[in-house]
Amino acid sequence: MVLSKTSSESDVSVHSTFASRYVRTSLPRFKMLENSIPKDAAYQIINDELMLDGNPRLNLASFVTTWMEPECDKLVMAAINKNYVDMDEYPVTTELQNRCVNMIAHLFNAPLEESETAIGVGTVGSSEAIMLAGLAFKRKWQNKRKAEGKPCDNPNIVTGANVQVCWEKFARYFEVELKEVKLRDGYYVMDPVKAVEMVDENTICVAAILGSTLNGEFEDVKLLNDQLVQKNKETGWDTPIHVDAASGGFIAPFLYPELEWDFRLPLVKSINVSGHKYGLVYAGIGWVIWRSKQDLPDELIFHINYLGADQPTFTLNFSKGSSQIIAQYYQLIRLGYEGYKNIMENCQENAMVLKEGLLKTGRFNIVSKDNGVPLVAFSLKDNSRHNEFAVSDMLRRFGWIVPAYTMPPDAQHVTVLRVVIREDFSRTLAERLVVDIEKVLHELDTLPAKIDAMMSVSASEDKGPNGGVVKKTALETQREITTVWRKFVMERKKTNGVC
Repeated sequence: MVLSKTSSESDVSVHSTFASRYVRTSLPRFKMLENSIPKDAAYQIINDELMLDGNPRLNLASFVTTWMEPECDKLVMAAINKNYVDMDEYPVTTELQNRCVNMIAHLFNAPLEESETAIGVGTVGSSEAIMLAGLAFKRKWQNKRKAEGKPCDNPNIVTGANVQVCWEKFARYFEVELKEVKLRDGYYVMDPVKAVEMVDENTICVAAILGSTLNGEFEDVKLLNDQLVQKNKETGWDTPIHVDAASGGFIAPFLYPELEWDFRLPLVKSINVSGHKYGLVYAGIGWVIWRSKQDLPDELIFHINYLGADQPTFTLNFSKGSSQIIAQYYQLIRLGYEGYKNIMENCQENAMVLKEGLLKTGRFNIVSKDNGVPLVAFSLKDNSRHNEFAVSDMLRRFGWIVPAYTMPPDAQHVTVLRVVIREDFSRTLAERLVVDIEKVLHELDTLPAKIDAMMSVSASEDKGPNGGVVKKTALETQREITTVWRKFVMERKKTNGVC
C-alpha cells in the first residue's frame, strides 16, 4: 500500500527553499515574525536581497579596503566571537594591538627610544580616533586656561572647509567652534597661512589633512608648523597641530618618505590613521597615536577591574570585535615595509594610467594632484550638454560606482567625479573604466543638449511666494537637471527599448 502525505504534512527539510511558502511571503520590515523560519530559508532570502547591493570591488567611491588574502580572512573569522574589551581574557589580542600601536608610531617617526612603548589606541575608525584626539586637545587647553585663571568656555578648532564630516561631528557633539578656511578655484585644500591667521587664544589645535577626501591632495603640514611656530613665539601661545592622516597615513611613509608631515614636526601632537583604508584591513579599524604621554591627559583614561585585572581604557566605544586588530597585525608583518611600498606604488601607477586615459578623451580636466592619495578627481571641460551627475548615473549601468559631488565653499560651483584607486583595482580595470566612460559620453552626446526645452529657465530660477525670482544654488540646479535627465532616459527606454 502506497502511503502519501499532503504537502503541508511533509517534512519541510526535503524541499528546496524556492519550493517553500517562505518565498511567497513578504518579510517584515518593522516588527519581528511571530514564528521562526528555517535557517536555509532565512539565508537564501537575505542573500538574494543583498544581490541588489553594488559590487564592493567596483565601488570606486570608497577608500575602504574591499579585499584581503584568504589567510587573513581565516584569522578574521576565527576571532569573530572575541570581544576586544575583555583584555584579561584575551591577553594575546591585547598584545597584538599594542604591537600595532608601536609599529605605527615608529612609522610616523614618534620620538621614542628603541624599547619605549608608544601612546595610542585602536578605534573603530578615524572618526572615533579624531573624537579622542580632539577631546585630549580640549582638555589640555581647558586645564591650561584654568591654571592661568582665564575663561575656558569658548574653545575653537581651525580646519579647512574640505574636512570630512567627522570633524563637524566633533565640533557639534563636544561644543567646540569650528573655524573653516574656505577653498577657492584651483586650490581645494586648507591654506596654511590663512589657517594660522584664524588662530586665537581659544584655539585648541589646527587640524591638517594628509589626503583630502575631495581630491586626495596632501596639505602642507610643514608650512603650517613653521607658520604656527612663529605665531606662538609672537603671542606666547602654544597652539598645537593634529594631522588627520586617515587616507594618507599609510601612503606617505612609503611613497614620500622625505615629506615632513608627522612627529618630525614639533607641533604635531597626535595623528589618526584609518587601518581600513590604505592600512589594507576591512572596515572597522582606525588608530590614534600621541606624540608623548604628556599629550594625553590622565583624567581622560578610565580604569576598570570588573572584567578581571585592572584595565586602562580611553575609547568612546566599549565592546568591539577583535578581528580587525588581528587583521591589521597580519598585514603589518605579512607585507612589511617592502610589501606596503609595492602596493602603494602599484596604486599610484594605476592612478596615472586612468588619468592619462581620461586626458586622451579630451573631455575632462583633472582636479586631483599626482602626489597624494592615489585617486583621480576630474570634471567635464564642457558641461553644457550634460553634467558630471549624468556621467555618474550612466556608469552604474556598467556596474561602476563613481561619485559626483560639488566642492565645499567657496568652490561649490565646481563639480567633480572621483575614482579611488585601491589595492584591488588593477591596470586592466583602469583601462576598462576608461572604455566604459567613453561609451557613456558617446551615448550622452546622442541625447538632446541637456534637454534644453524641458529645463529652460526653471533650471536656474524659480518663482518666489510674492512672484519674484528666486535664484537656486548650483547644487540645486545640477540635481534638478539630473532628475529631469533621468526621467527623459526612462521614458526613452519605454518607447524604443534602449537599455
